[in-house]
Amino acid sequence: MTFRSFLTASRVRFIVGKGGVGKTTVSAALALAGAAEGLHVHVIELEGREEFLRCFDAEGPLQYESTTLYEHPSGGRVSARHLGPDEALVEWLRDHGFGRLVGRLRSSGALDVIATAVPGIRDVLVLGKIKALARDFDADAILVDAPATGHSLSLLASPSSLMAAARSGPIRRQAEEVDQMLRDETRCCVSLVTLAAELPVTEAVEAAFGLEDRAGVALSSIIVNQFAGGESLLRTNLAATEVATLDPHLAHSIDVARWFTLARVDEEARQLSRLHHELPLEQMVLPRLEADTIDLSRLSSLADACIRAAS
Repeated sequence: MTFRSFLTASRVRFIVGKGGVGKTTVSAALALAGAAEGLHVHVIELEGREEFLRCFDAEGPLQYESTTLYEHPSGGRVSARHLGPDEALVEWLRDHGFGRLVGRLRSSGALDVIATAVPGIRDVLVLGKIKALARDFDADAILVDAPATGHSLSLLASPSSLMAAARSGPIRRQAEEVDQMLRDETRCCVSLVTLAAELPVTEAVEAAFGLEDRAGVALSSIIVNQFAGGESLLRTNLAATEVATLDPHLAHSIDVARWFTLARVDEEARQLSRLHHELPLEQMVLPRLEADTIDLSRLSSLADACIRAAS
């Protein structure tokens, strides 16, 4: 599989993962890699955070309308927008003939009452907007930088929950249409992001079964982020001539650090094997970047790794 075919296998790809696994950075790297392959990748950010923008050396916040963040000499580009539930609700009301009432509803606080009147309506309307963008927006691939795992599971399960609560009407039809999109793997899939560590792997496996059971959404390759590797060098002892030139305490400290790091590498390998056993999906393994923050230069290195990992 080429990276291009991986990224375009589904029209919409939700990037889901436990907080702290680098989900937003992975979303940005996938988008940048797609641009390098000549694709227009559109990223939808759902939480109003600015980490995604910082990856592209841009300042925020993202707006509801699309903004171009990066253009590649190949003609590919990355565009992005923030999609919040209130904006999705306002747009839905306007599309259904309630445009004149929107301002009055906002000023009176009734908009919040409408948004909470039916459980799951906010999430369904956000998904409905994503469905509309998938149909109408001029992009080769759409990535959704989704919330942390628990919220993402509620988001993607909201159409089936809403269909159980609403028997008819426009909201029911919206939920049905979104549910159809989620269950069509050519239109929608989820890529789970994890680390090769015990707790993130456990949560990724649980999330995978939850997504299939509650939302019926297809699972794509699982992305293992921040994998250290490099064990071949760590398994080589310092030569006697090297040790002889070092202070004994320093030589001992180097040896302790080497074995500590090697133990971590071995644990990562065990967790990677466990992940494959419990969740037999294709794995895209990305390297650890030794950096406190991710800028466009470092993101380019990770994007190159995405392209290599998909090959």
